[in-house]
Amino acid sequence: MRSLLLVETNRQNMEISHEHLRPEKLLTESGYLIQVVSNEAEICTFLSKADAAVLHLPVYDIKLWAEKLSEIKSLPILWWCSPDTAGSSITSCEAEVTIDGVLTPSMKEYELDWALHFSEKRYFERQEWASERKQLLTRIEDRKWIDMAKGILSEVNKISESEAYDILRKKAMNERMRIVDVAISIVKAHQMLKA
Repeated sequence: MRSLLLVETNRQNMEISHEHLRPEKLLTESGYLIQVVSNEAEICTFLSKADAAVLHLPVYDIKLWAEKLSEIKSLPILWWCSPDTAGSSITSCEAEVTIDGVLTPSMKEYELDWALHFSEKRYFERQEWASERKQLLTRIEDRKWIDMAKGILSEVNKISESEAYDILRKKAMNERMRIVDVAISIVKAHQMLKA
């Protein structure tokens, strides 16, 4: 991870007294390629080349900007916690924000490297969890359709649910369809007949 997109929306409001602690200065000195952006148009232009995004924003702005970034490209998101961003965020400590790491102006080069490395790992874990969650929700939804279809077949044919499941499975195999697709068609046909 060498190319970083630094998002700063209110750069002019950041204290000039902390110029030596500016994220782009410290990250550039540590060997990272930094592109500073302050609006959505700039993000669209430079995000494709970035390996990660560093948000130099108050905590209450992180969620909005993280969502904007994710709409364009999925990548690790870190927060630059400085006197400017942390001081204005104290009331937002309980905010629901998703970040993969925190960087601070006091970090040395090797600490920045490790923080970015672990943030990348955290990002990939988060992506994996999101994928697993999506799969599980799909399976739960599929199960609901199958259970409804079994209930309908049991009721209509006066058979047990295990026998109804065998009918569903056999129909799916014969039609070369997924069992959930057969179940959905049965449920929808039954709903149309009842209407």
